[in-house]
Amino acid sequence: MNPHNKHLPAKERRAITVEAVVELAAEQNPSDITTAAIAKRMGLTQGALFRHFPNKGAILQAVMEWVGERLLARVDKAIQAASSPLTALEAVFMTHVEFVIERPGVPRILFGELQRAEETASKRMVQTLIKLYAERLRQLIEDGKMRKELDPSLDTEAAANLFIGTIQGLVMQSLLAGDVGQIRQNAPKVFIIYRRGIINTP
Repeated sequence: MNPHNKHLPAKERRAITVEAVVELAAEQNPSDITTAAIAKRMGLTQGALFRHFPNKGAILQAVMEWVGERLLARVDKAIQAASSPLTALEAVFMTHVEFVIERPGVPRILFGELQRAEETASKRMVQTLIKLYAERLRQLIEDGKMRKELDPSLDTEAAANLFIGTIQGLVMQSLLAGDVGQIRQNAPKVFIIYRRGIINTP
């Protein structure tokens, strides 16, 4: 993080704040990240940080917004470039995996927010992100069934949930192993198994 960013425009400052939080989340428990640590990573005082965010909750909301926008944008790009629903599903799977590898702090933040007992704005944003993500998956699965590329009797909701759960499982295993990069090796093999369960086999 560049420590000489005291005179950046507000939009850029907010973006750098988000990046600082994501970087810190890759190194420690996201719930333990303090505004003092964020400010230090940015080379700022807490007072300067609070000129852009009233509290830590507002920072987390900005992080969730950043994650949602970028992940869904990548997913949409992968879908648009695919030649069929099945290839789109694989492209989304691998795109999501690469996003996690590039930003290992992101899944730690998302898991942390979802584990909160209380309802917070950032937790609701994570839930909305998952909902929007699942909607895209369900549409792809329905399109695949209609084109007879996927099993017509396939339970769309279950297939979408399994897709998300499979990625979450890969991420969790990599975090436990302390090696996010291992997802890149395991993801293609895991998707082959998922694919066998959803394709239309005459």
